[in-house]
Amino acid sequence: MNNPTSASANRPQLVSMVDPFVVQTLQSIVQSTVVIETTRGNLRGTLLDVKPDHVVIQVGNQSSFFVRIQEIVWVMPS
Repeated sequence: MNNPTSASANRPQLVSMVDPFVVQTLQSIVQSTVVIETTRGNLRGTLLDVKPDHVVIQVGNQSSFFVRIQEIVWVMPS
């Protein structure tokens, strides 16, 4: 007999860390010009959207970047 409990225990599960204070703060400055320092450098542009795991920043007229919140070191409205 198959035990459904043990079968589901072997399935991979997604675990994601959410920092609600960072998300809430970022949501309060959507459509603002910001500088975002990441672990790979910085981006300056317009903060277009904020999700629990990433932000969307438009740099220039056409380039949009999707940045994982876990990669953000700091954010400064400009």
